[in-house]
Amino acid sequence: MRLGGLAAALAALSVAACATPSEHGPIPPGYSPPPPAPRPAPAPTPEPPRTLELSRLPGWSAEDHDAAFEAWRATCGATRERTMAEVCARARAMGPIAKGDGRAFLERAFVAERVGVEGVLTAYFAPIYEARRQPSAEFSAPVRPKPADLVVADGGIVLRTLPDGSAEPYPDRAAIEATPIDKPLAWMRPEELFFLQVQGSGVLTFEDGRRMKAAYAAHNGRPFAGIANPMRDRGLLARDNTGGDAIRNWLAAHRGPDADAIMRLNPRYAFFKLGPDDGRAPVGAANIPLPAGRAVAIDPAFHPYGELLWVDAEAPLLAGAFPAYRRLATALDTGGAIRGEVRADLYLGEGAAAGAEAGRIRHTLRLYRLVPRP
Repeated sequence: MRLGGLAAALAALSVAACATPSEHGPIPPGYSPPPPAPRPAPAPTPEPPRTLELSRLPGWSAEDHDAAFEAWRATCGATRERTMAEVCARARAMGPIAKGDGRAFLERAFVAERVGVEGVLTAYFAPIYEARRQPSAEFSAPVRPKPADLVVADGGIVLRTLPDGSAEPYPDRAAIEATPIDKPLAWMRPEELFFLQVQGSGVLTFEDGRRMKAAYAAHNGRPFAGIANPMRDRGLLARDNTGGDAIRNWLAAHRGPDADAIMRLNPRYAFFKLGPDDGRAPVGAANIPLPAGRAVAIDPAFHPYGELLWVDAEAPLLAGAFPAYRRLATALDTGGAIRGEVRADLYLGEGAAAGAEAGRIRHTLRLYRLVPRP
């Protein structure tokens, strides 16, 4: 059937080709040339960036401008953009400010540009979790240091070196957890280690009262996959109750094979290093301490570190969330789940209260970048 159809089609094309006058041959009577092929439509002219005065930003009048200014000038050294660095230098040369000076400086120095259309705002925090020096039925998950066989090749590909000198992609979460470890850094509750890996850093408190800072050291190169939606789709959580507390409570209540199976839906695995707890805020990817409520993790493919952004987020999806977040924040961090132009993860600080709030944030986001006036 298909061969016969193909032969008929080829024959028809051959007849049509013979009946069509050649470029230099005579034109038969009654012949009408085919209509000219339509010309492609011209490419649309890109719209110039939509700029507006800061006073016209949604929620600008309700901002604590002086606090926002102080947080920004403490972190603006992260920028590598020349004109932004010049504005940063002017701000730092001001010294102490009087009430209202922050707003005046920002409105004189910057205009706003809308970024993309709409996206998603989430949030993260620096957790404080209990840990133990020895394992137990409750504290059964080892905190693993960066393995000696983990290497990062060109392009950021994470590999495991083998004894014969060859290399292979680093194993996923399930394979790593199935591998015994001789010298873990500490032992944690499995669900809390999982959340520490998602957040990227935190503080561990040991049975003798000692506190140690757990800092990110490396990951296994596998893509990050959230577990909230699979838990919702399997009926384990209500549709409007997939926040951090709900997930952690379910995992703790089902600790063992059931919880392990859910956590292993995320193949990414993070390794850590321990150091003294100096009381300072955690350091983001821009190598600058993160000011609570004034720093965001972004996709560095779209936003440089040090960029100043206006967050306009509302319409929360999760129960118990604040209705809106509108504030200035600096791009100082990134994360495996933060992908896209209109995507931001707001850092809220340290501890349980910050964690409870962060777990309820999933808002519709409109984003504006602040750019120096010409």
